[in-house]
Amino acid sequence: MRRALARWRRRGRGVRGERRPPSLRPAGRASGPPARARPAGPWRRQVRARGGLPGCRGPGAPLANARVTFPRCGPPRPPRHAPRAAAPPRCRLPAAAGARSAGRRGSTMALTLFDTDEYRPPVWKSYLYQLQQEAPHPRRVTCTCEVENRPKYYGREYHGMISREETDQLLSVAEGSYLIRESQRQPGTYTLALRFGSQTRNFRLYYDGKHFVGEKRFESIHDLVTDGLITLYIETKAAEYIAKMTINPIYEHIGYTTLNREPAYKQHMAVLKETHDEKEATGQDGVSEKRVHTFRGPHWCEYCANFMWGLIAQGVKCADCGLNVHKQCSKMVPNDCKPDLKHVKKVYSCDLTTLVKAHITKRPMVVDMCIREIESRGLNSEGLYRVSGFSDLIEDVKMAFDRDGEKADISVNMYEDINIITGALKLYFRDLPIPLITYDAYPKFIESAKIMDPDEQLETLHEALRSLPPAHCETLRYLMAHLKRVTLHEKENLMSAENLGIVFGPTLMRSPELDPMAALNDIRYQRLVVELLIKNEDILF
Repeated sequence: MRRALARWRRRGRGVRGERRPPSLRPAGRASGPPARARPAGPWRRQVRARGGLPGCRGPGAPLANARVTFPRCGPPRPPRHAPRAAAPPRCRLPAAAGARSAGRRGSTMALTLFDTDEYRPPVWKSYLYQLQQEAPHPRRVTCTCEVENRPKYYGREYHGMISREETDQLLSVAEGSYLIRESQRQPGTYTLALRFGSQTRNFRLYYDGKHFVGEKRFESIHDLVTDGLITLYIETKAAEYIAKMTINPIYEHIGYTTLNREPAYKQHMAVLKETHDEKEATGQDGVSEKRVHTFRGPHWCEYCANFMWGLIAQGVKCADCGLNVHKQCSKMVPNDCKPDLKHVKKVYSCDLTTLVKAHITKRPMVVDMCIREIESRGLNSEGLYRVSGFSDLIEDVKMAFDRDGEKADISVNMYEDINIITGALKLYFRDLPIPLITYDAYPKFIESAKIMDPDEQLETLHEALRSLPPAHCETLRYLMAHLKRVTLHEKENLMSAENLGIVFGPTLMRSPELDPMAALNDIRYQRLVVELLIKNEDILF
């Protein structure tokens, strides 16, 4: 036994007793002490055939962790390569049981239950708005000589009875040029000649107290030409796009289909309503009246989310619920409005300048009320603006502002979680048809973020701020002053200017480019712009 042990030591170890690397050990032999016990009887042959006992490190063990299967009582175990039996189907909890176990399962269960009801703000499309901004501007070609029998409702753009060839020559100076002439073929009738697309277009011009060439009637020739150039430009550049506007509507995601539902905090109450009772309460006959409407300020269609172009009569407005849509989109809107909705004071998804002028205020009421509430009780809240509130309750706040305006109750008694108020404020900025940092000013802000010299960077950023509309600039100033105060509590809320820039960058700025990759590349500059505005708020504003 001693000799065998000595031979094993000489084979398994080096000259000085150190262990050999695996590559130098004898093949088929494992290092370790010899087995101290061997099975007796018929099992000895089985063990030898399999190469030793489990864990045996003796000469007969090819592997240190060789497995030996001993017989056992009961039915034989299936072989290792046999396919496993299919697992029984898991029991799916009903909604009530899932809600009760949400506390044990955490946020995953909550997402599973409420993902389908989560509010998704509409994405207002800016393509047609940009086209309107690019449309040619009207250029009046005045007549230098005195024209006899000029109608009193026409100005110096009236040239009398001139030929088409002479008209072409006069209008060739620039795109958008226009004049009025008397028709040579039908004396006493008047023609508006307009230069568009390197061609002269002629329209029969009428006057009945207002000027018109079609359905729209204008106070001045200048407005008529401006609207005509916008319409011609958009319908020429985006004819195919306009034809497909109604394919992906957003009607189901906006307030007109959600304002009638109960708030989230009341949905848990068992309220039974009969269908005939609801119809009697609304008093509707199933048909709503939609009228052609002139919108003051930029407006977006609430069916297709596209811009409503033109100066007047841009679309139609529902007399019952106030829904604003394109004329062609109005044919797709269901006639199921409720008359009581005509008292709704819309705040969200409304153009910021239009809202401020309507309420005769410096800033939107949503911004003022939410910031006051946040600063009164939430500046020390950890993850302020970064942590999301419950989406259904954020939607409740939105509905409250749309219904009640300044009388909306967002106090701690109604919404204890401050993240609901911060979520409602961020949602307001995301829902703006024209972002707080407008599409026109966007390139200037991004350019300032790319400048390396600090002084030049601030100077460029200051110039960019001056290009914002007054209501946008004032709202941005008020918001940045608030975010600066948030950073003063960074030790408690952990929100630095950089963190707030990450949150508010894509919220306040949206790239006018349709290319998603170009918009993606601007995200880091958006963050930097907001960070610079917060840090230098006292200098820039």
